Amino acid sequence: MKIKPIAILVYLLGMASFAQPSGYWDKERATTKEVTVSAGNRIVVKAEDLPIGTTEVVYRITLLDENQQMANSLVSVLKAIPDPTGISQGSAGAVLLLSKISGDDKCKYAIFSSKELAQDYKQTGNTDKACLFQDNAINKDAKRLSVSASTCMKTGTMWFGFESKNWIMNQRIVLEVVLWVDYKLSRGWSVDNRKSIIDVCKTTDLAKKIADSDEYCVCVLEKIQNRYRFTEYNALLAAEKTKAFRDAGKSCYAETGASATLFDKERTAAAQLTANGKYAEAISKLQPIISEGKAKVADYNALATNYILTRQYDKALKLLREAEKLDSTELLTQLNIAHADLLKGDYSHAKSIYKKYRLQNATDTLSWIEKVKQDFATFEKAGISSPDFKRILNVIE
Repeated sequence: MKIKPIAILVYLLGMASFAQPSGYWDKERATTKEVTVSAGNRIVVKAEDLPIGTTEVVYRITLLDENQQMANSLVSVLKAIPDPTGISQGSAGAVLLLSKISGDDKCKYAIFSSKELAQDYKQTGNTDKACLFQDNAINKDAKRLSVSASTCMKTGTMWFGFESKNWIMNQRIVLEVVLWVDYKLSRGWSVDNRKSIIDVCKTTDLAKKIADSDEYCVCVLEKIQNRYRFTEYNALLAAEKTKAFRDAGKSCYAETGASATLFDKERTAAAQLTANGKYAEAISKLQPIISEGKAKVADYNALATNYILTRQYDKALKLLREAEKLDSTELLTQLNIAHADLLKGDYSHAKSIYKKYRLQNATDTLSWIEKVKQDFATFEKAGISSPDFKRILNVIE
């Protein structure tokens, strides 16, 4: 049993209709022109300018005899094809594009990317700089051009030149050009425009702090792309562009995990600063982690320790109460509360805490008593001493 070509075509178009189209046939800016070429002469015709985002062009040329009319328009034909790939799937799509009628006259044609080249062709017949030249005379033709494979679309304009092969009578030629516009590219975000956003993003203070900022900056780009057409973005004032970057950056900071990576880096830096006795600098590293709501219990304790070492006991206690809400079983939190109370002068409350946990381990590898001794030694090294240190050690040992 033989399968008819029309059945194949219906099948192909049906399969294509299930795919989500990435663009649309721009019927509003389609070109449909009927021109008359005098016997043996040449004429040039300009198609409609290509809008931003045009990736494909389908054109059809039909020569008509006297009183002939087009049976159907190219636009109506393309309604059945949801995207340009449907034209490329075998010969069926290309056959569908061809006019159902044509006259006996024939012509040659060429396509140019500028008015100057087209006018030169009209006067001289020179096709050396044509982006496409049909040297064999035809009475009808249809083709699909892609911006990625053809130079005809690079300038955003297309000029068609026709040369009559009838040396006696005038010719009627119908030129139809329909454009496929990509939804995403129609917003004006070309490769160069997208790269410009990435480049600016990488110069921001936040991106500089992130070891690998590619994912973060791509996220920023996508948010700006979704919010603005490129022309809209380009028209923003400098302050408005800065705000657009800041708003996108805040979202991407959390979404891409950049905040977690950056905070880990800040935690490591803060620990080193504390070890080197640079407590104020360590505090500045840890405070943003708390203020942005990304802190762990260990972060509260690390910041509280630096507050204690700089004699800011009330600030330390406030943080430690928050840490208790997150994990009431963390003994380092209890130990820091005892330290802050003791140094603030509340010996009685501090003593009860030191005594309560003296038989437990403060960490996986360090006993409560050893940790108390270590901390008291750190305090004294920082210039914080108290006669109560010995009294507490006598109670717990």
